[in-house]
Amino acid sequence: MAPTLPSRLGAAARTAARSRLWRTVLVMALLLAGLGGWYLSAGGSPRGPRGEVRFATGVPSGVYDRYGQMLQEHVTRAMPGVRLALDGTAGSVENLERVISGKDDFAIATADAVADYQGPDKGKLRAIARLYDDYLQLIVPADSAVHRTADLKGKRVGVGLRQSGVNLVTKRLLAAAGLDPDRDITPAPTGIVEAAQKLRDGELDAFFWSGGLPTSALTDLSARMAIRVVPLSDLAEALHRAEGGGTDAYRAATMPKGTYPDAQPSDAVATVAVPNLLITRADVGDDLVEGMTKAVIDSRDQIGSKVHAAQLVDLRTAVYTDPLPLHTGASRYYRSVKP
Repeated sequence: MAPTLPSRLGAAARTAARSRLWRTVLVMALLLAGLGGWYLSAGGSPRGPRGEVRFATGVPSGVYDRYGQMLQEHVTRAMPGVRLALDGTAGSVENLERVISGKDDFAIATADAVADYQGPDKGKLRAIARLYDDYLQLIVPADSAVHRTADLKGKRVGVGLRQSGVNLVTKRLLAAAGLDPDRDITPAPTGIVEAAQKLRDGELDAFFWSGGLPTSALTDLSARMAIRVVPLSDLAEALHRAEGGGTDAYRAATMPKGTYPDAQPSDAVATVAVPNLLITRADVGDDLVEGMTKAVIDSRDQIGSKVHAAQLVDLRTAVYTDPLPLHTGASRYYRSVKP
């Protein structure tokens, strides 16, 4: 028997209701998927930010790398909903590009690299904190005839990896000393571990490094061969005048006596320092940035016990992040702890 008209109408109504229900479920699923990133960056819930965020560090055995590992441990405890994933990089210049492109949410970069960067989206960059200073270090065998940067003419010199802050400042140091970085030396684009090995093997005559004190790779090197740290303070003023030097990024500084106990000279070494900034983007959520800022300040003593440069992170200086403005989330944290 054929269905009656009322029964056919009832079946049609039920089918239409099921169709509307499935459309509603689909729309809600799409909305939830689209809101995933917003949920993380905006803080997500009263429990705080949740999900994975990425942090660009630096080369293995460098201070950026060790600092990132220690901060990762602290964030796991301080923000249990956040998983901080670390990305090893060549250094500051690459870190800037990765944050601007969205590959990473946070990174460490030197102030001179930030000032020098001219990408179209530089306006997206924001600072979270001034961390610690990198010290420029020129390393040679103890019996080397190199006693100042100008003596590097004709030598094989490690100049840092491309896209690193070391490479950027090395070119400026060489130019300040009257040397053409491409013609007056044989440049080797090496990271700290490779440079140390090549110096030991006699494949390099010298190498530059820019890092927090002490850098473990240099501590290890000084225990394996006799090395000397060449003073660089005579170039501090010239670096200020260097094209692209921009802000007051460089300052005369002194490496304390005993930084590398097995290296020469045994006394303090006059050199140049440049601040490191913890950076992010303007579109990263305020709650997440506020939590990261708190983690950086609260972890100082814990990280500083193993990464000595981190002992210099301080509330009084953290807010001086020239040439970048503070992220609003970072500003909110600093206001909350202001006496």
